[in-house]
Amino acid sequence: MHKLSNSTTETVAVILAAGMGTRMKSSKPKAMHPIAGLPMIRLLLNQVEKVFDRIIVVLGPHMETLADFVKPHQVVIQKHRLGTAHAALQAEAYFGKGIVTVLNADNPLIRENTLQRLIDEKKKPKTDLVLLAMECNDPKAYGRVIENNGHVIKIVETLDASDAEKKIKLCNSGVICADALYFSKWLKEIENHNAKKEYYIIDIVSLAVKEHKVVKALRASETELTGINSQSELAFAESIIQKRLRKQAMDNGVTMISPETVFMSYDTKIENDVILHPNIVFGKNVVIRSGVEIKSFSHLEGCEIKQNAIIGPYARIRPDTVVGQDAHVGNFVELKATALGDGVKANHLSYLGDSIVGKKTNIGAGTITCNYDGSRKHKTVIGDEVFVGSDAILVAPVEIGNKSLIAAGSVITDDVPDNAKAFGRARQVNKNSKVTLKN
Repeated sequence: MHKLSNSTTETVAVILAAGMGTRMKSSKPKAMHPIAGLPMIRLLLNQVEKVFDRIIVVLGPHMETLADFVKPHQVVIQKHRLGTAHAALQAEAYFGKGIVTVLNADNPLIRENTLQRLIDEKKKPKTDLVLLAMECNDPKAYGRVIENNGHVIKIVETLDASDAEKKIKLCNSGVICADALYFSKWLKEIENHNAKKEYYIIDIVSLAVKEHKVVKALRASETELTGINSQSELAFAESIIQKRLRKQAMDNGVTMISPETVFMSYDTKIENDVILHPNIVFGKNVVIRSGVEIKSFSHLEGCEIKQNAIIGPYARIRPDTVVGQDAHVGNFVELKATALGDGVKANHLSYLGDSIVGKKTNIGAGTITCNYDGSRKHKTVIGDEVFVGSDAILVAPVEIGNKSLIAAGSVITDDVPDNAKAFGRARQVNKNSKVTLKN
């Protein structure tokens, strides 16, 4: 939800998200490409919602999925893609009379505090327009921000820059903030005298300078303002977000033996005193409680791991799974829609799907629950303190009673009562015969 303002000056964010991102070589809108499991538009909205009173998102035609995703914010459609200024102008009827900030959906790494600094800078006396700028080690194709006595006097595109101007490392990010009335006026004055015949929002700067308005450049880091226009830039943004997520986790008391090999989702929740070994992947909706140890090459999604459990190595924990306190889930064990009770051990080469397993039960190596009959899923319920021997096959629906024993190699198709011993295998027969070995 958007922020409720305590100020008499309303703040409005306009997010330009109409681009398809042809350089992404993808059929999906650029703004829907994920970073840490979250579409980049939502990553940006999460920060913008903390600062601005209202948010307007400018989309292109036939972007219904994206329109649904940005609800409840105001959506306007740019029917013809005629440039960034033209896109912002489609939202002009909703500007109001406060401060308007135009952002790009492909700049999803901007943080709340930077946006707040931008608004605060604009509210300073005799400041008419503020843009976000970054010091780039390699400016590449970014427009250079030219200043004089702390005021921006122009922005020069790389193709038009002199040799001296090309050496300037202060670059434009495309984020602009100004009073709504000025913004509306300048957007309508922008012309399209360029090779592409498009209306570029950055031309607002030259219009403001011509009117002797005060234009300032607010610095932020290059990694925070980096744009995403290709798959390689998307991967770079992913690396930045992963570094942020890892640092936040370690600051909260998580031990990572090799942080750069741990990959997290935007919503991963890890409590203190958790130990993460190298090469672990967290998908969406994972909660790890205090004292858990997760060993290498484990993949977890949609699950909760309770206190002091041990996971892995080479474990796969799938959605709708809860692993109880002090439980052990070992190498090449897969759990799906399964609740493991406290102290359960499933240490080797097993699959448990659509299952409930009671406290202190042992699941032998190679055990599987046959939960799918070709059309429907069925439940397996295993009681407390059960010993399931190796290579057991439990054909659901089936219930295994408390403190029962399932013999190794058994195929169990019927319920087993409490304290029973179940043998579901053929009797071994030994026959005497002479075997002749031929050379």
